[in-house]
Amino acid sequence: MATVNLADYAPLVGQSMLDEIKALGEKLGGASIQHINSTAVGGGVAEILARLVPLMGEAGLKSEWTVMEGTPPFFQVTKTFHNAFHGVKVDVTPDMLETYREANRQNYNKVDTGANFVVVHDQQPLGLTEVMNQQQKWIWYCHIDPVDVDHRVWRFLGSFAGKCHAAIYHLPEYAKGLGLPEYLLPPAIDPLSEKNREVTAEEKAQVLERLGILLDKPIVLQVSRFDRLKDPVGVIQAYKMVKKITPCQLILAGGGAADDPEGAQVLAEVREASEGDPDIHILDLPPTANLEINVLQRVAAVVVQKSLREGFGLTVTEAMWKARPVVAAAVGGIKKQVLHEQTGLLAHSVEGAAWSIYRILNNPAYGEVLAKAGREHVRKNFILPVYLRTWLGLLNAMGQSEGYSGC
Repeated sequence: MATVNLADYAPLVGQSMLDEIKALGEKLGGASIQHINSTAVGGGVAEILARLVPLMGEAGLKSEWTVMEGTPPFFQVTKTFHNAFHGVKVDVTPDMLETYREANRQNYNKVDTGANFVVVHDQQPLGLTEVMNQQQKWIWYCHIDPVDVDHRVWRFLGSFAGKCHAAIYHLPEYAKGLGLPEYLLPPAIDPLSEKNREVTAEEKAQVLERLGILLDKPIVLQVSRFDRLKDPVGVIQAYKMVKKITPCQLILAGGGAADDPEGAQVLAEVREASEGDPDIHILDLPPTANLEINVLQRVAAVVVQKSLREGFGLTVTEAMWKARPVVAAAVGGIKKQVLHEQTGLLAHSVEGAAWSIYRILNNPAYGEVLAKAGREHVRKNFILPVYLRTWLGLLNAMGQSEGYSGC
């Protein structure tokens, strides 16, 4: 894909925002920043870093992205931690904690001890704080909802997070009171990426033919990893209610991530729940299927995100950016995006989701009003240049005492 530069965003955000970004970058005086996460593909964090890191470099920082290595047992442990963050009851053993520590020890050498800022994303690389250089500023960026985290898991992981110099969350209610500066920074999509750019009629036709999707019935779509917390079975239940009173078809499109070992099992449960309905299309796509996701979101009559828990929900952001009507669960960061009856519809149950889907299918003009407002809400708040500007402001605030040129 062609390289995207900051100037390419001017038609979306205006030159004044790009000038502000450049000024904030210059104030950092060539500071260096290392981002560390657990997977190069799959999931919102990897997508964000793939686009954010080069633009941070263009803004004047020395920016790098490092992916930690892990074994299947390590990722099984961190998936258990992920579930525990979302209120799932889990069994935590001393062996699991040691597996976590050992995997992080094996990645100590990946830390750039010369970087001015080190950002560890989510819980997987938190153990790297054991080798923190006190000349650096370390930041924990929590992309998931930690409100109901299991106390045993938090006691363990919080001891690592508390070593950092700052923490970042998507929402105010996510802050954990670590006794250090805590910032709010909701994530963003790149409107110029392969997943979000405009597509041609020819591209649409080719993708739909390749996937075996016909447009003979309105499409209800959910895009997500095959994860129980995304409630794909609940989506099937809602769709079946709607189908009884109006023609439609359902597409569940997604895949897995390298650090999520439960995906195959959940996918099997979804296939079983579909019960051979010919109007349910279950698409197990690779993490690189960005054009396919783009096209599916653009042709959907309704995009659903019926998550049981959600840190933010970038698939919602993507659909709203493409001016598609959205029905989503009233959880986590989704509530900051879908303003009920303004930028989409919120649902609190399977029945509520079914009713909201029906409302839009039965009144497309209403859906278009919601969709138009949704796109503008995303443009103002949740696209990459806005995100980058906030990031640079945050780093300037943290770097005031570091003596960088211009700070």
